Amino acid sequence: MLAKCLKKTLSMSLPALALAAVLGAPGAQAQSADPIRIGMTVSSTGSFALASQSGVRGVEVWVDDVNKRGGIEINGEKRKVELVKRDDRSDKQMVTRVYEGLITDDKVDLVFAPFGSTLTTAAATVTERLGKYMMIWSAASDQLYQQGFKYIVSGTQMPVSRMLVAPMAFAKELGVKKVAIVYSDEPFPTGLAQGGKVQAEKDGIEVVMYERYPKGQKDFSTLLQKVRASGAEAFVPTSYEGDLISMVRQMKQLNISFPYTFMVYASTPQFQAIGPDSYYIFSHTNYDPAINWKVNAGMDREAFAKAYDALFPKAEFPPDFQTALAYGASVIAEEVIKKAGSLDAAKLKQASLDLSDKLTVMAGPYAIDDTGMQLKMPFPVVQVMPEKGIVPVYPADVATAKPVYPAPKWSERK
Repeated sequence: MLAKCLKKTLSMSLPALALAAVLGAPGAQAQSADPIRIGMTVSSTGSFALASQSGVRGVEVWVDDVNKRGGIEINGEKRKVELVKRDDRSDKQMVTRVYEGLITDDKVDLVFAPFGSTLTTAAATVTERLGKYMMIWSAASDQLYQQGFKYIVSGTQMPVSRMLVAPMAFAKELGVKKVAIVYSDEPFPTGLAQGGKVQAEKDGIEVVMYERYPKGQKDFSTLLQKVRASGAEAFVPTSYEGDLISMVRQMKQLNISFPYTFMVYASTPQFQAIGPDSYYIFSHTNYDPAINWKVNAGMDREAFAKAYDALFPKAEFPPDFQTALAYGASVIAEEVIKKAGSLDAAKLKQASLDLSDKLTVMAGPYAIDDTGMQLKMPFPVVQVMPEKGIVPVYPADVATAKPVYPAPKWSERK
């Protein structure tokens, strides 16, 4: 009888003893802490696919690094990061559905924005309604930050209105007198063109052509011939990679060239993959061996490059400025979470403001206004050169070579 009672007592006590042992074990509480779930969408297809996929690899480098360090500390407890990715197919209608699903079904704690102003604006309508903080890494449209959204922050992307300040200043320095600006009928390219026009006029450069074309246009031959007829010395089309690559190829077919051609996405590896046709085009980037900010948060460029190669040894393309922007925004998000000690949207936004002008990441110095618009993160001007790739040419303090200007005509190239 005694033996039977003892056996029963032990059988009841063992689960409790085991639980007590687990709870009392060093580090057990930290290991059992729920991960911080961060949602974002990536474009598998459509006009934003290349840029979106380049950006998400920067986020994934950060996630890998954070988790190797044990996670992000919130109120003395380290929590790892779980990235919940969904496809948006470059479709703003789909973005709204997917972000709602990330928040209501996947129960994410906060979100990173999709690529670009078009998709991010759509996502923000959902995140605001559902009270979630959104870290932005690529949306530069000034209008986005004028709509009264309370919980959005641009971690690394400078406003589109200022993005062409350096390229126009450099064009003036080179002696450009006339510029033609054409742009795709989308928020980011439109804002870029508007800012470029304002800056060109401030710099005393005559805007001899300023024309919009519809999204999805494939044949640019008539548009390019109009640009040539305008007498422009500088050609500044504002659109995404696919359109710009098509323009360059059609420029070659039509034997149309300009002394100064600036394309925002010409600095990406995907654009340079078209080969010699990309030569002599000016662009901008904040990711280059010559551009090394003194960081106080996250990895510097050299450490990031090693981490990227280790995580993506078979990547089709190396990192570009979009990868750097996304990684930098992720690092900012980590610092914001630590500062807030919470995942509450209002507390995260306040922490974002408290950290303004106090952080420098690989992409550059961070500072925002009350709307969440980024005020810094400058982009130096580069030029694609034969056998050298992209080379910083402006401003002087980061330039590693003199520009080739005027760019040689197609018939003069080897």
